[in-house]
Amino acid sequence: MVSNTTLWDLEPHTKAKHDLLVRYLNAWFPVLSRYRGRIVFLDGFAGPGVYNTGEPGSPRLALETLLNHSHLMNMSHCEFLFIFNEHHPKRFASLESVVADVENDLQLPNNIKVVTSQNNFSILAEDLLGSLRGKNLAPTFAFLDPFGYKDVPMALIRDLLAFDKCELFIYFDFNSVLRFSTAGNVDEHFEQLFGTDEFKHAPPSGDPRRGEFLRELYERQLTDFCGFPYVQSFQMVNRRGKTGNYLFFCTRSVKGLSVMKEAMWKVDPSGGYKFSDLLHGQTVLFEPEVDTSPLQHELASVFRGQCLSIEDIEEYVVVYTPYCKSHVKRKTLAEMQRRNQISSPNQRTRNTYPPGTLVQFN
Repeated sequence: MVSNTTLWDLEPHTKAKHDLLVRYLNAWFPVLSRYRGRIVFLDGFAGPGVYNTGEPGSPRLALETLLNHSHLMNMSHCEFLFIFNEHHPKRFASLESVVADVENDLQLPNNIKVVTSQNNFSILAEDLLGSLRGKNLAPTFAFLDPFGYKDVPMALIRDLLAFDKCELFIYFDFNSVLRFSTAGNVDEHFEQLFGTDEFKHAPPSGDPRRGEFLRELYERQLTDFCGFPYVQSFQMVNRRGKTGNYLFFCTRSVKGLSVMKEAMWKVDPSGGYKFSDLLHGQTVLFEPEVDTSPLQHELASVFRGQCLSIEDIEEYVVVYTPYCKSHVKRKTLAEMQRRNQISSPNQRTRNTYPPGTLVQFN
């Protein structure tokens, strides 16, 4: 089992997860660095830092995303703190070796600091909270990818990431939750995982509604209990065609949500927010064309008779629909304008929507 080994193979869904992480950090680093001060990348379950055949793990990927960033010089006023935590002794030894290699290969600037830790994640998080002494945690991106369901209590997520500009990207072991959450002998672990005992009301095993109940409960707790108004999930399907886990991205920023949704659409151009190991490596001759007709219908219905700014329309799409900001102008509004479903009182060029453009829904 992976949970008992030091190194293991890089599975396709793990590669997809890393793609999402790198795409997001590429945008997150320069955006957050504008606030000066310090920003933190916390990898709570960093693993050995490398896979069986040499592929880099999340610690190296995160560091290289910043160190190779085209805007690195413009971020020199900000301190970046990377915290890589791994409890397993042999994996921790491998992790330290990987971090040392990165530091030697890429020569870290003075404003980039790396800390490695060999702790149970709960202990590490409690120590971080204790060190604040009433102060706010610096803007933090917490990447939490544990094995199983025992190591990340919902209450700890709430307490550690309660501060402004803190975000979470967390692995939810859907397969284990589906199998064991109402078994009765591990209720304590699931009460900590969900931050409630509502999981006990899930439909029984075999009921097709069971999985959706448990997934929705976890998502709702991230929103209501932890205080993240924007939560976006991404489904991972294993080689057997079953959902193995979900990734949940949690933020208080519409901008952050927008960036992550764009990253998810890159990994799954169909817009299903799903990656399947079964389809990995298959030749795709044509990338699927985005069908925005449902979005056009929704905007026409919701905003009929109203005049809104392009910025308000983009925010609505990001927050309330499966679509992204990049789908709004050319693929949606321009099509609607060609059919005279919308007009604009201040538009200089038809079918273009620069900042400040007003859109009248007919």
